[in-house]
Amino acid sequence: MTTTRRVPPGRAGRLRLRRKLDAANRGADLLERKLRVLRAEHQRRLDSEGAATRAWHERSREAEQWSLRGLLLSGERALDMACPAAAAQVDVEWATSMGVRHPAAVSYAAAVRAATEPLPRNTALAHAQRAYQDAVRAAAEYAVARAATRLVGAEVARTRQRVRALRRHWIPQLTEVLAAADLALEQAEHEDFVRRRWATEARRTACWRGDGRRRQP
Repeated sequence: MTTTRRVPPGRAGRLRLRRKLDAANRGADLLERKLRVLRAEHQRRLDSEGAATRAWHERSREAEQWSLRGLLLSGERALDMACPAAAAQVDVEWATSMGVRHPAAVSYAAAVRAATEPLPRNTALAHAQRAYQDAVRAAAEYAVARAATRLVGAEVARTRQRVRALRRHWIPQLTEVLAAADLALEQAEHEDFVRRRWATEARRTACWRGDGRRRQP
């Protein structure tokens, strides 16, 4: 593996590289632990989303069945008049899990029929009204579950990408550069040792020759 990173000179540069490599390894370990927790949370969210989907579909089918019965009994106009004029109220509560902000719960307030509004003309329409309220609540809970699943899943993907970048690119590059720095430092120390040895031998030779000349008559 080749790299364009410059090898820092000396022991100080090698120490900086080793610290960077240790920090990268610790970061990768922490991210891998976070990834395991996120994957478990994502699976839990997927299960919740599946349950919410089934509940929503079931409530919707039930509401449609009651609505059809009411329509057959009293006609389309009676169906329109059975709907309250007010709108339902849906509020979403948010939470943060493993650094991910996501919708966590939903509160639902059904539409309230005004005193001046007519009541449903038959029992089927009354059941249909309650069934649609349940369906709207189930739809809101499904939307919350789906959004939370998508947000946690996106964080899983980002964390996995960061781990891959550290393990496959950054850490191998630092390891290679550190090995080059170790080799360069070892060669420099060896060359310095050889130079000092040569200098010592040269001084000894010079002293020996000088002593020899002084002993000549």
